[in-house]
Amino acid sequence: MLRLSRIQKALWIAAILASFVFAILKSGLWSEETPPTIESADFLPQFSLPDSSGKLRDSEEFRGRWLLVFFGFTNCPDVCPTTLAEAAQVLDDLGPQAASVQPVFISIDPERDLALGIDDYTAAFHSQILGLAGSPTATQAAADSFRIYFSREDDENAPDGYTMSHSPGLFLVAPDGQWLRQFAYGTSATEILADLKERF
Repeated sequence: MLRLSRIQKALWIAAILASFVFAILKSGLWSEETPPTIESADFLPQFSLPDSSGKLRDSEEFRGRWLLVFFGFTNCPDVCPTTLAEAAQVLDDLGPQAASVQPVFISIDPERDLALGIDDYTAAFHSQILGLAGSPTATQAAADSFRIYFSREDDENAPDGYTMSHSPGLFLVAPDGQWLRQFAYGTSATEILADLKERF
């Protein structure tokens, strides 16, 4: 009986461990292209990139504020302007509470975006949106931290003969730096606003 009891305990431990591993795999925490879910403990997405003046801005600077982070590029024909327009509408609808929210636009095409004027681009949507564009290494580090992908793709019909493919989500980060959620492309300003107001 004692021997059987030890076997049973071993099987239970193995089953628990297997369930734990399966849960991690299913959550997508080990996939670079799958954003983590709100249940992902201790996930602290970070960035350290310069603004157009060359001043280094990093995620630590914005502790105490909600971050809405989007990765994109100024020549983006649809996803980027649509998402930034929704973010701008959220800021307008928040009124005085907008001071507690910082939208950040991280360029995945930094050299071209700096030349085109990233500040002019973000200001066209809302003056509060901060545009950041750094080196390829720093940009990749930020993308890896948020677990998103981007890549350059040849396109003879696009400006300069190429476009950028990228994860289209708008990412919400809490005032303490913790990952909260991803708003899928197409999420309306009304839905984003409602989510934020529940958290304030």
